[in-house]
Amino acid sequence: MGEKLTLLCPTFNRSIRIEARPEHLTTDPGAVMLREILERLGIISWLTKRITDPRQPELVIHPAAELLYTAILLSAQGWRDQADADLLRHDPALRLAVSTRKGTSPLSPAGARSSARRRSPAGLPSQPTLSRFVGWLATPGNRRSLREALVELASRRVRAQGRGRLRKLTLDVDSLPVEVHGAQPGSQYHGYYKARIYHPIVALAAETGDILDIKLREGAVHTADGALAFILELVDRVEGSLCEVAAVRLDAGFPGEGLLSGLEARGVPYVARIRNNPVLNRMAEPHLKRPPGRPPHEPRTWFHETTYRAESWSRTRRAVLVVQERPGELFLHHFWLITSWTQEQLDAEALLEHYRQRGTAEGYLGELMNVLCPALSSSPRPKGHYRGREPWKRYPSGDAFGQNEVLLLLAALAYNVLHAARVLLEEATSKGWSLMRLRERVLRVAARVVVHGRQVTMVVGRTAAWLWRALWRKLVALRPMAP
Repeated sequence: MGEKLTLLCPTFNRSIRIEARPEHLTTDPGAVMLREILERLGIISWLTKRITDPRQPELVIHPAAELLYTAILLSAQGWRDQADADLLRHDPALRLAVSTRKGTSPLSPAGARSSARRRSPAGLPSQPTLSRFVGWLATPGNRRSLREALVELASRRVRAQGRGRLRKLTLDVDSLPVEVHGAQPGSQYHGYYKARIYHPIVALAAETGDILDIKLREGAVHTADGALAFILELVDRVEGSLCEVAAVRLDAGFPGEGLLSGLEARGVPYVARIRNNPVLNRMAEPHLKRPPGRPPHEPRTWFHETTYRAESWSRTRRAVLVVQERPGELFLHHFWLITSWTQEQLDAEALLEHYRQRGTAEGYLGELMNVLCPALSSSPRPKGHYRGREPWKRYPSGDAFGQNEVLLLLAALAYNVLHAARVLLEEATSKGWSLMRLRERVLRVAARVVVHGRQVTMVVGRTAAWLWRALWRKLVALRPMAP
């Protein structure tokens, strides 16, 4: 276990002494709570049955389930680099959270014999193990299983909370930039973002806040590139398990004849904003007049119903002009919405209110990028050194683009787990919670792990104790889902 070590004595107060002692201390007790969420939803067992593990079973030390737990929980707790697994390899909370073994065995010293008569893992999987794990997850079949797991996780959470299949679901589809460094395969410099990026497409469920799918794309592709196939495939999945009818909400970069006609052919309702152009500006000009009377001190909005057909379109579509007057501004603002809904199904005011809810999805995407911060760093460059030494064995680099997509999908799964904890805590406290605040106040707090006999006790400070109790009460009320 080692002896205590005095690290330093601050000069401003000689009574203070900083020591390192052989105790089970951690700042990641929340990993245990997140593991319980994954366990009750049964998503890891569901996923391990659908991914292909090419390793030889007799040589496996860390089963696929432990690797999935490690990748997802480290990302959820804010440890975004695979090398962090080496730094945290002996963290007691993380070892307990990722292990598939019971009792105190996850904390047992390295070298203890397991029931399978092989050496027990000495802590978390190492960085090379996680790299190889991402490598064999990068096959098309395994990536498809990870993508399906996003919808399955959202569906299981809804059912576990006692809610039935949703009647309607709105899919917010968007693209986002993921900045990378170095010559990552497929990444390119983008003039609009002024950075070297990937340009993935992502879909969220407006009613539940979950990420339902995300697909990595090259950096210079158009916003709508591959959007139709992406959306239709996702609609099939969500209508099979999560909802009865799915609708789509799009921003101004997506509307094009191929996408719109494809959605109409499948009967998928949509609303989208379209960019202003000279034709639309001429159509809007007669309606850009303020009503008679003194302007009010509050902003006001009015609408105009019409139809519009762009030169590249095959048919005329319903278009709604939205005109906005803002106090203190000389000119009026206006923009256009197009939709497949009729005026009887959604009038102009209801259509605008529905479209404005898209801002919530953009906030969730901001949390994905700013809180999870997915690090896409896989490249085909062979590893020339490891920890200052030449590696004893070299492995082929494999599909680097596919590996980066795996990292993005694992980050999306971690987001959904954090979001599930956020939803439960909001129900328990009747307050709104951001993912960052959830992590800082609940999941990453000081704790001590005490092993006595065959029991493990995790001690957290009283500051976070009431939040843990409130979250746990909601968590144990979840209906366990079968794998």
